Amino acid sequence: MSKAGSVLAAEARAWLLATGFTVNDQAVWHEALTHGSTGDARNYERLEFLGDRVLGLSVADYLFGRMTGAEGELAQRLNALVSRQTCADRARSIGAPLHIRLGKQARDDGAADSDNVLGDVMEALLGANYLEAGYDSTRDVIHAIWREAIDGRTGRSKHPKSALQEWAAGNQRKPPEYAVIDTSGPDHARRFTVKVSVYKVGEVAATASGKQDAETEAARLFMEKFG
Repeated sequence: MSKAGSVLAAEARAWLLATGFTVNDQAVWHEALTHGSTGDARNYERLEFLGDRVLGLSVADYLFGRMTGAEGELAQRLNALVSRQTCADRARSIGAPLHIRLGKQARDDGAADSDNVLGDVMEALLGANYLEAGYDSTRDVIHAIWREAIDGRTGRSKHPKSALQEWAAGNQRKPPEYAVIDTSGPDHARRFTVKVSVYKVGEVAATASGKQDAETEAARLFMEKFG
């Protein structure tokens, strides 16, 4: 029985079922789609914590069974496939932005298309499905939603930060240094500007919705300019 005030919208329930999720306890799914800006006592944060772990295990298991590469190659692909950016992309691919419950200010600020929010919601949905249907069912849902990313190029190319690190070493330069030089935006849509510099070569800055993503983009731009 769902808690009062936690009834899942009919269109959200239909969407979840069509996507492949198991929906029994409406309160769990209501929570998974609820952002803290609504003021509700329960939001997606705890389910996000759980879903993150289920996602990591599911993707690691999938890669281990289908790749013959060394640990470093497996780790590179895993990190890319479970990154905030990939989770947000997968959330967009299944139409999640239409069903997230946001406070008015957060919605006006564009939180429904924030990588941070969408990545968190995607993981929360996986956590909810794990509670409803267990690991095997959730693993199958993940494989279906992530198939395009797994079969594509995500994580196959060398990570920009690794490429820059190797470039600096190969050219007898000091290791690259990263520094956050600016943050902006509300908490749910924070933007980070990071500068990467290599001594006696130059520096480049980039902005993204997460510190790690900004570092990655800065490294990529540095290699384009100086590599």
